Amino acid sequence: MTDARYLPTAAGESAGDGIDRLDQMERRDALRLIAAMGAASAIGLGRAEVAEAAGRAAGALEQAGAAGTTYKPKVFTPDEWREVRILADLVIPRDERSGGATEAGVPEFMDFILQEYPGNRTWMRDYLSWMNAEARRRFGRGVQSCTDAERRAILDDIAWPRKARAELKPGVDLFGRFRDFTASGFFSSRIGVKDLRYMGNKPLAEWPGCPPAALDKLKVSYSSIPRRADPH
Repeated sequence: MTDARYLPTAAGESAGDGIDRLDQMERRDALRLIAAMGAASAIGLGRAEVAEAAGRAAGALEQAGAAGTTYKPKVFTPDEWREVRILADLVIPRDERSGGATEAGVPEFMDFILQEYPGNRTWMRDYLSWMNAEARRRFGRGVQSCTDAERRAILDDIAWPRKARAELKPGVDLFGRFRDFTASGFFSSRIGVKDLRYMGNKPLAEWPGCPPAALDKLKVSYSSIPRRADPH
């Protein structure tokens, strides 16, 4: 069954403007909307840069697979790499439609972005540090050693801004950026593109966008979404 707890769904809130008004939307549909509204803005990049990083991540995964090895991150430390993979899969886990964030190469995508645009390293490491500090405060151990239920308990408290306690605001803000970064990487991947086109067993000639009912619910439209000019 789809787990939508850490995305703008039934809980009714998200870190994104406007998206927190959504009360009934499936997890993937919610993330499609985030992607459509320019989730890459969370990392200060345009579509061209995101597409380039996604292509490089896919190529690196293919090369590693062909060589019988695994991708070796250039920016993340070994501990950070394990944590990013755990936390990205909490945002987009495998479900009945497609693989999850790690299968889509989202951590590799993030590593390439952080290589080329090092200004994003600070907030990313702040998020990992915050999560580890909160895990140790609550459970006496870091994110990697926590159970899945313990990790989810933390995310339950930071995923929806209007419900979060004031002292958790730093975690709320950092999680919002991480979630958008994850969505941007996932929906730029091959797995994510296929997921975008998912409508049961019906083939689609093109991605039609988020359902009109969802856009009406959010009081947004594609025409109102600001676009960053393509630097190329």
